[in-house]
Formats: sequence, structure tokens, C-alpha cells
Amino acid sequence: MRGPLGAVIGRYPSTDGSAQMGGIISHNRKCRDLVFLLIFIAFWVGMIVNSSFGFNQGNPLRLTYGLDYKGNVCGDKHANPGLRELELKYWLNPNQVYQSHLKDSQFKLADARSICLLDCPTPSEDSLNWVCDYPEGEIRLSMDDWIDRNYDYFEFLTPEMRNSSVNLQGPCYPVIFPSINVYWSCQFLARPSNVSLTHWKQMGGVNIDADLIIDKSIHKSTNSRSFVLKRYVSDIGKSWPVLIVCGGILPLFLAVIWLLMVRHFVAAMPWVTVVLFNVLIVAVTMFYYLKAGWIGNDAITPIIGEHDPYVHIFGRELNHMRAAAVLMTFIMAVSVLTSIAIIRRIIMATSVLKVAAKVIGEVQALIIFPIIPYAILAIFYMLWLSAALHLFSSGRVVQNNCNSNCCTYDLASRRVNCDRCCGYSLRYTPHIDIAIFFHLFGCYWATQFFVACSSTVIAGSVASYYWARSETSPEIPFLPVFASMKQLARYNLGSMALGSLTVSFMESIRFLLESIRRKLKVASTTPNSWIGRAAHNTSRFCLRCIEWIIKSVNRNAYIMLF
Repeated sequence: MRGPLGAVIGRYPSTDGSAQMGGIISHNRKCRDLVFLLIFIAFWVGMIVNSSFGFNQGNPLRLTYGLDYKGNVCGDKHANPGLRELELKYWLNPNQVYQSHLKDSQFKLADARSICLLDCPTPSEDSLNWVCDYPEGEIRLSMDDWIDRNYDYFEFLTPEMRNSSVNLQGPCYPVIFPSINVYWSCQFLARPSNVSLTHWKQMGGVNIDADLIIDKSIHKSTNSRSFVLKRYVSDIGKSWPVLIVCGGILPLFLAVIWLLMVRHFVAAMPWVTVVLFNVLIVAVTMFYYLKAGWIGNDAITPIIGEHDPYVHIFGRELNHMRAAAVLMTFIMAVSVLTSIAIIRRIIMATSVLKVAAKVIGEVQALIIFPIIPYAILAIFYMLWLSAALHLFSSGRVVQNNCNSNCCTYDLASRRVNCDRCCGYSLRYTPHIDIAIFFHLFGCYWATQFFVACSSTVIAGSVASYYWARSETSPEIPFLPVFASMKQLARYNLGSMALGSLTVSFMESIRFLLESIRRKLKVASTTPNSWIGRAAHNTSRFCLRCIEWIIKSVNRNAYIMLF
């Protein structure tokens, strides 16, 4: 060990002979890889510009809630009219919802007239309920009064408005079908109320299609891959209190406790760590089984809030949860078997931890130092996540181009309007995929950079103690952790940028090659053509080479800098 490390630490002379014999810390240092440090700084400038674009163009509410027929985001208090707490999207005209699912129909669900409500309407048991458009024009009601009246002002309509409503052109529409909250959209259930239908027909209302198709149209939209992805991103943004506590404060507290226990109970800590790790893996696996519906009756459901227990709605998330449960089962089996197989190595690890305990006892600042990079990463992740949510929701709300009949009564103009009655959709800005990829890559690069800096500081601190533990030398700093931080900031930031960039690029390439290998494996386990076999074997070989390079960089390169 003294051969390669002597020149780095300074215990023995370096190759150029400039270091003096007997020195502990080498002083003939100079700044390295300044070009990559400048590239890293330029990249951060690009990250700031990219994030500013997201904050300017994005609105995270779009990831969760839908748009009404005016292009407003449900739940947006700054909309016109104000939609504060009105988070549920409801389609007024059931016939439009029905037509949007027909194969030969040009009508799309995005063009169906929809408004934002506080809760999903249900039919009355003895009369006919109505849901009316936002009050404006001759309807002199405030939004609060409209909500208190359960969105019904049919009694205030003029004869012309009532005639238009009977023809399903608004401003009021009958509540014929019950609806439930499925991911913040009121999905119709194909169970029309006979009482409401009878009252509707007695009023001379137009025919309402009551086929099973009516509940499939909304479900197809809310269960699409794009909507599921948006919900996942939105859920991350909504769960920030859980992420801060369970992903930030609690792990930091447990890490400090673990270091203190290593200091005082070094012989038992390897076994305690292995046992607790396996218990945690088993507990997480059982949780996934519970949410997948394989244990108990607490499976995840797309229905939000209280609902009829006999109503079951399928969601892609359930399949994803079951796939995660299968994956965790495999990880649990590998973890338990590996723990049994490495019992001898665990015994060896005890001696290694004894050395670590001595280092922690001598360099006690190592217990506190991880808090610094941890806090920096925590602040960075919060800002990065906020920018990511805005980037994923960035774009312009524009009106659709539709050729279907969507005539509705306009309260402002006091007549039935057939012009520009199409719905609104979110149009993403050009090259948004590049901006999102740039943002993701920036997160990974920054993470690797901070991890590299932390590893290098710890390596320098431990090296100072290790090479002088039997001596007293004035060259050993009183606080080696802070001395290592000073050396890092003065000489090695460029090397950190280069190393973290290399790891990030290698991981990106590995991800792409792994995707190619999986596609080949899905197509056929062993490709028939020689091109397929060559691509299959080459990708696997490249993956192994890349993994070796990454391990080499992670384990050795940063340490050798000191």
C-alpha cells in the first residue's frame, strides 16, 4: 500500500522528487482539470436557465387536475372564474361523452364540455338534479352561492334557456348517471337513474344514450400512459412532507446513531446491520404485497374518497404495484441468501469496523461532516424537484380544432353559440423532451459531484490520521476534515467535475445499452440472425466494461487525489 499511496499522501517522495523526506502532507499541489470545472459551471448556468424556463411556462396543477371548457386548470384560484378548491373535472353532456368513445366518431373527449366542481354529482332518488354552467350574464349568483346550491340554478332560467337545456345545450344539464372521483375526474357509471330518466322524458328531453360505453370513455383517458406518468410526477410533488421526513430527516438521524453505535459497539454492529437490513427488505416486500391486493383488502385503487365498495375501477398503477411486489420478492430472496453466504465476510468486516471506529474516535469531526453534503443535496433536490414539476407541466393551453357539433348556450352572449366551442388542451413547447433530459442529467451529474467531493474529503481526513497515527507531526492539521475541505476547494474541484461527468456519461450509456439488451431479450431469448446475436453479445460485453470502469472511478480515483 505504501508504494502507490506514499507519493499521494507525502509520506515518501513523489516522482518528481520535489517533496521532502519525512513529510506527511504533500505541499507541491496545483489546480487540476480547470477546463472541466469551467464546463461544470457553464452547465449549472444552463441548469438555471432551463429551470427558469420551467418556472415561467409550467404549472404543476396541470399534472393532476384537468382543464375546463374555458381552458382553466381545475383548482386554480387565479382562474376566471376563481376555481379555488374546485378540483374535480366533470363532463356536463353525457351524450358527448358517449360519442367520444364510438369508433367512427370524430368527436373527442377533450372537446366535450366540462367544468370544475367540488364533488361529483349523484342523481336524486325522487326528482331530477341539475348541474349548471358557471354563473355569469343574467345569472347573478356568486361562485360560493352556486356551490351552496349544488351547482343548480335551473329555476332561474328563462324559457329560452330551459328549452336549450332540455336539448342538452345548456346552460343546465341533467344528472342522469352517478359519478365517482377517479383521479380527480368524475367518471360516469353506466347505471342510469330510472327516476331521473323518467323526469327527463316527461320534460321532453332529448334521448340520452345509456350504454356501457359511457363509463369506458373517461376511464380510457384517465388510464392512458401519459396521464399515469403525469400522476406519478405529481405524486412526488404532493408527497414532499413525507419525502422530507422519511427521506431526509429520519435517514440522517439514523446514520448519526449508526456511527455512534459503531464507535461503542463495533463487534455487534455488522450483525445488527445485516439483520435490520433483511428485516427492512421483508417489511417493504410485505407492504407491496398489501398494496397489490395479495394480502388483505387494502389494495390501491384509482377511486379517491369514500365510494361504494362494490364499485371496482381498474388502474395501471395496480399492475405497476404488482410488478414492484414481484421485484421486491426477488430482491428479498437474494438479500437473505446473500446474507447467509457471506457470514465469514461479516466476521472479517468486524475487524474493518474496528479500524473505522478508531478513526471516528480520533477524527470525531467525521461524525458531523456528512451533515454538510447531506444538507447541500437536500436543498438541491428540493429546488431541482420544484423545477422538474414545472418543466413537466410547461406549455401553452390552446383551444382544439374540432369539426363536430358542440353547440352550447353562452350566458354572456345570451344565445346558443356553435363557434369555437371546442375544448382546450396543453400543447408542450418545442424540444421540451430535450429540456427534461438535460434537467435529469444535471441532477445525476450534480449528485455524483457532491458524492465525489464528500468521498474525497473523507479520504483525505482518514489518510492524515492513518499515516501519522503513531507519530506526532506539526504537519497533521488539528481538524483534518476541514483541512481536507480546504484542499478540495483549492485544488480538486475540477477533478471532481471530471470524475462525476465520466460516471454520469457511463451510466447514461449503460442505461441505453441495457434498454437495447432488454428489447432483444423480449423479441427472443437468443436472436436468430448473426446481427442480433452480435448486438446481444456486444451490448453485454460493453455493459461489463462500463460497470468495471464505474467501479474503478468510484472506489479508487477520488481517493488517489489526496
